[in-house]
Amino acid sequence: MKYIFGPIPSRRLGLSLGVDIVPLKTCTLSCIYCQVGKTPVTTVDRREYIPVKDILAELKTVLEKNDRLDWISFSGSGEPTLHSGIGEIIDGIRELTDTPICVITNGTLLWDVDVRRDILKADAVMPSLDSAFDPSFQAINRPHDSLDVKRHIEGLVSFREEFTGSLWLEIMFVAGLNDSEDDIAALVDAVERIRPDRIQLNTVVRPPAESTAQPLTREKLEEIRARFGNNAEIIASFKSTEQKSGYAGINEIRDYLQRRPGSIDDLSAALGIDIKTLEVLLFKLEGIGEIEKRDHRGTQYWEYKQDI
Repeated sequence: MKYIFGPIPSRRLGLSLGVDIVPLKTCTLSCIYCQVGKTPVTTVDRREYIPVKDILAELKTVLEKNDRLDWISFSGSGEPTLHSGIGEIIDGIRELTDTPICVITNGTLLWDVDVRRDILKADAVMPSLDSAFDPSFQAINRPHDSLDVKRHIEGLVSFREEFTGSLWLEIMFVAGLNDSEDDIAALVDAVERIRPDRIQLNTVVRPPAESTAQPLTREKLEEIRARFGNNAEIIASFKSTEQKSGYAGINEIRDYLQRRPGSIDDLSAALGIDIKTLEVLLFKLEGIGEIEKRDHRGTQYWEYKQDI
């Protein structure tokens, strides 16, 4: 599969089938914490990066083999709202299944009425807002030159006024960059204007694009969570207690690692491969130079070499 991945257990969506509709690292931002890596050239150019018909044809094939899904989610290699046909793809999914649809987006294009109109058709939208100050926004998210945090926030406010589905706002905290008293107070004010159904607080857990991106402690996140009220929660790593998604092999490992780094526990839970078999397959991929190990805060992650 080129454009569809999973289903995998998601910490926020249960068993989720991913739809990846832009090429690797086609994004409006180059966030220092991004687990997919740096964005070579940021863009705000909306176009049909991948033919809509090809995405829907592949999805139809996958859905015929997977009837136990909690969500279909737009996520993966870049910013999905850059695809000019995302609204058409959502319509096509509706014709194939009644599984709810989620758009995971950085939210930076929601000032555009066309983008808002396209994703109003989703059941849930998960945008991000990491700072309400432009210097912090620039330092953490490294946006395209045309973007600024005021436009970002106004887009989120406008979308909330129009969207009747579930809006879950994620805030990624990076130590020393957006965790000061002034930063937190400004974020609280912005969130009050946006009125999300959930506020999901996160920090740098997986290997980031830049080693300077460091996490907050659990205690600090708890202090911040209290500032946002009852709708705020700290996102923990997904720990699956459900039945695994079934046997997968070396191609599925490639597919997973091409989109994000994974620990051996991540891969086992997502792909349904027992640890012993997984170790053998990872050893094979490492031996032929496709993947490499990276230690991040005491946990070993495998990642795909993007220059392969």
